[in-house]
Order: sequence, then structure tokens, then C-alpha cells
Amino acid sequence: MDKKSGKVSVTTENIFPVIRQWLYEDKDIFIRELVSNCADAISKHKRLAEMGKAEEGADPNGDYSIKITYDDDSKTISFEDNGIGMTEEEVEKYINQIAFSGALDFVTKYNQESTDKTGIIGHFGLGFYSAFMVADDVTIDTKSFIPGSEAVRWHSADGMDFEITGSDRDTRGTVITLKLSEEATNQFDSATIRMTLRKYCYFAPADIYYCDVKSDKLHEEAEEKRKKEAEEKGEEFIPDPVKYVPVNNRSPLWIKKPSECTDDEYKSFYHSVFNDGRDPLFWIHLNMDYPFTLQGILYFPKTDNVYQNLEGRIKIYNHQIFVADNIEEIIPDFLFLLQGCLDCSDLPLNVSRSALQQDEYVKKLSGHIIKKVSDKLNELFKKQREDFEKYWSDIAVFVKYGMMKEEKFYEKVEDICLYKTTEGEFKTFGELTSGDHKNIRYTTDPKAQAAYVEMSRSDGYDVVVMDHEIDNNFMSFHEYKKPDNRFQRVDSELSGTDSDEETQNKLKDIFRAALGNDKMPVFAKAMGKDKMPAFIREAEFNRRNKEMREQYERMMALSQMSPEEMAEMFPETEELVINTDSPLVTKIEALESLGTDKEKTDRLIKHVYDQAKLAHGTLDSEGLERFLKFNSELLAKSVENI
Repeated sequence: MDKKSGKVSVTTENIFPVIRQWLYEDKDIFIRELVSNCADAISKHKRLAEMGKAEEGADPNGDYSIKITYDDDSKTISFEDNGIGMTEEEVEKYINQIAFSGALDFVTKYNQESTDKTGIIGHFGLGFYSAFMVADDVTIDTKSFIPGSEAVRWHSADGMDFEITGSDRDTRGTVITLKLSEEATNQFDSATIRMTLRKYCYFAPADIYYCDVKSDKLHEEAEEKRKKEAEEKGEEFIPDPVKYVPVNNRSPLWIKKPSECTDDEYKSFYHSVFNDGRDPLFWIHLNMDYPFTLQGILYFPKTDNVYQNLEGRIKIYNHQIFVADNIEEIIPDFLFLLQGCLDCSDLPLNVSRSALQQDEYVKKLSGHIIKKVSDKLNELFKKQREDFEKYWSDIAVFVKYGMMKEEKFYEKVEDICLYKTTEGEFKTFGELTSGDHKNIRYTTDPKAQAAYVEMSRSDGYDVVVMDHEIDNNFMSFHEYKKPDNRFQRVDSELSGTDSDEETQNKLKDIFRAALGNDKMPVFAKAMGKDKMPAFIREAEFNRRNKEMREQYERMMALSQMSPEEMAEMFPETEELVINTDSPLVTKIEALESLGTDKEKTDRLIKHVYDQAKLAHGTLDSEGLERFLKFNSELLAKSVENI
């Protein structure tokens, strides 16, 4: 073969520095790209063999495989495959012309015989040049599958100037050898390369064998020592050869048909990928060729209904090669509360986020994934409602967050969103509002608000528990969607009959005077003798204002508002509602009318007020101390009368 030299042809001026400095954020990406090229070459040969265009099967000496060899002494790393190989013409076309797509050319050339384009990643060219991010020198030795073709060597020290000569390679396939730069040798060692292979290539579609030359040499030296010791002792020497095993699993569970997978396999796969010792609740197996080429498994994990680190929860693959975690342009962010692997073979490994945002295929793909998830939830609700209710504590945050974030998801699941009642039942919004009550009563703390809960239940309400931090925003969102139905906390509405104006004014004056607060809102209702003498009522809008104020106060460092302005913008008002049916209130009215022992009357009023605050969950430490002291005195007097 005649020696050739020249410059690499590019379609955009000065593109190589861009590839080297900007296209890949992480330098370890070169391992992914070069392994992808190897897998491509193998996939192409398999395809040609199936079509009768190439010899059947793999290399005569073994199955299809990728071999990666690292030599710490020479600071080199090589990537070898026994795939399709390249001719001199193909080397010039796919390597020397960076913008030319080898995969596109391959599919175009053979599309008359096969319309199946799966299995070809298609990054030989652009992906290959990622090698120069870490290498001072790159060599390709390749031999085409075509009978009689000559082996070719391509060499470049900078990615721009190249030299093509003959190669001594005598088997089909390609080996790419990188002479690592000084900077790269400080970043990559044998352990780092192994970890990177696991990160990007653990599910690569061909067996990957990793060879550490230094480790092999140490093994050989140890074997020689053992052999010598055995000979000296006159013992038989039994060699212990190095046994190479694949460092990857080329058959991830998602490539199987759902009907072929067992529950144990799904759970085992989940444990191995996500290192979670707990079993997932359930899962969705995606396996389709039309209208999208999409495979994968999405798991609903046990979450304890709390926010968790979302990093690395949805792993995106391209033909079983890892691309990235949590690509929002493909997967809506609310789905990151799930965990799983998605293999989107129609997406390129290298593509900008802005391009993904504008891609109609990506938008349709995202919508399809949302549909599959919502369909699974609906199926569980309709066919296995008891199980669905058991899962609810773990998936509630996911469903509510998804409803707020994604309109399509909201439309699909609004009728199956559950609310847990204080009685431990699970009901939908429709079930809660099907009777006379169009509003929903809720509690944030069933135990602390027990008196209010009981009052609402006696009025015929199913009281639901809304105690997660997401619930405040969710209730506001739901009211926006359904303005005719409101959420009311149990302390925002109190049943009973309003007293006449005279009684209202009388009790207002008595309690304001005793409590030393002439602006306190005081109301009177007949609520029944079995109810407490007084309650704190807090209007729903006021409670939400208070929560908005607390949010603003947490942002005070970013806000120029003074505490006074904050209080004016978000006023706090609690209403004291007196139960005129209570015997104790009747006693207080009588004492006040007599005008005797005012100190005793005031103490009773304060005790009634403190009890109301205690039941409401807003009694401060001073009030609690006063309440307990007076309560102890009452108990002591009760003992004297026994």
C-alpha cells in the first residue's frame, strides 16, 4: 500500500478545537464513544451476516467481543473489536471527513435489503475524535470483512494531520490505540477506567473484556515464582491462567419481552442498578418499535413520602450505552421521582439540549412516556384498588407533583388521586364531594386537631389528612382547576347556631376585658353541651396568608420589606368562638353578672382561652404553664371533694 498523508477535512472552519474543548463536558466520555464505535462495528457485521452479505457468525476464534487494554508502563489504552472493519477508502471517508456519518451511509447503502435501522449508533467520525481530548497520539489498525481487502493503519498526533499506511493486522475488525497525554495519565488509571466502563458501558450490547497489562505481568511473575517453588519441591505445577470475564451485562432486562420477565427478575435488576435494598412497589416495562423505538423499565420505589435526592434516578441509554441521567427534554422532571432505565435508540449520543427542546420526536416521546405511566396507575386503580391504596403513601407526592407540573398527566389521573381520611380510608375527590358537601374538610395534624376533626365528622364530613409540605400548593392548584370546590381546614368552619347580637356583644366585652385584648375577634355560637367551651377559628385564607408570610420571612435576606410591612401585607387574625351551650360559659356569664370575685372569673376565662389555644395547637409556653398550673389547682379541689 502506498503511503498517504494530508489534513483531515472538516465542514466547519476550526471545528476540531470545538469538539475537543466544548462538545464533551467530561473527558471520560471518550471511553463511551470509542466503545460505541466498537459496538457499531459489531452490529454492522451481524446485520450483514443476517443478510448474507458477510460470512456467518463471529470471529473464528470466538464470539463477537470488545477488548480494552490498558498499559500503565507505556501509558496507552486500546479499544479492539471484531466487527466489520474498514477499507482504505472507508477510513478516508469516515475518519478524514469528520462531518460524514458512517451509520447514515451504512443504512442508506443497505436499506433496500433491510428497513430495520436499529442497532447502529452511528458516531464513528465525530465520536472517534473525542480520543484527542486525552491522547497525544492516536492510531487505527483495521481490516475490512471484505475478502481480499488489505489492512490499513491511520495515525495522527493532533487530530488534524494524518498518515495512512499498510497495517500488519491479519483479522477482521479494528483496534484504536491512544497514547495518553500527561494530563490524562494523572486522571486515568486502571481503576478509573474500570469505573468509567461500568458507568457508560455496563449494558453494552457486546461482551467487553478488560485487560490491565501490569496486572497480567504481575500475575505472570507470580506464576513463574510458583512454578519454580513447585519444581524445587518436586511437586506438580498446576498453572492458574488469567481468566477474563466480561465486565458488562449485554442483556439488560429491558430488552426482553415483559411476558418473559418474572417479578424476581424485575426486583433483582432494580437492586443491582440502583443499590436500593428495598423492593420497588411496582414497575412499567416499555418495549415498543412503533411509533417510537423505546425500551426500558420505570420503577415506583418506596419513598416514605419524602423528598429524596433525584440525581441519577432516570438513566437514559442509546443502544444500551449510557448517555446521561435525568434528561428533562426527554423525561418530564416530575418523573424523576421514579427510578428506571430508558433506551431511546433514535436519539444521538451527542446532541445539544436546545436541539432536543425543538425536536418534535422528543416531544412526542415525552408525551408517550407520560401516557404509559398514567395508564399503569389507572390500571392499578381500576383492577387492584386495594394494592393501589397500599402504595399511595409512597406515590402520593409523585402523583400530586405530576398533576401540578404536567397538564396531560393531570387529565389522566385527576379521578384516581386519593385522599386519606382520619378514619384510614382512601377516597377520590369525586367520592368526597358526591354528597351534600361540595367542599373538603382537611386536617394537617389529626391528633392535635382532634376536637375540630370530631366536630367536622359530626357534621357529616370525611376529614382528609393533608400533612405533607406539597399539600398546600396542591390544594391551591386543585382549587384553581375546580373553583366550585374548596379545601377548608377543620378549624376554619365551626358548626352551630350564631347567638343573637346582644349575647355576642356581651361575651365579646367579657372575654376581651379578661384577656386584655380589646381588638380580639370574639364570636358566640350554640355548639352543644358536649363540646368545649371555646374554640379558635382561623379562616382558610388567613391560614394561607400566614404560610405565605413564613415563606417570605425565610427569604428576608432577599427582601427589602420590614417586619411591620410584612405583618401589614399578611395579617394574622384568629377568632375566638365561645360555645354558649357550655355549662362553664353559663357559669362565667353568671359570675360576671353578679360582679363578685372578678379575679376568679378572669382566671376561668383565661383557662377557657388557653384550652382553646391548646386544642388549636397554637398555645405558647407561657400560656401552657398557666393552663397546667390552673388545671392542677382544679384537680386538687376535686380530690378534696371526693
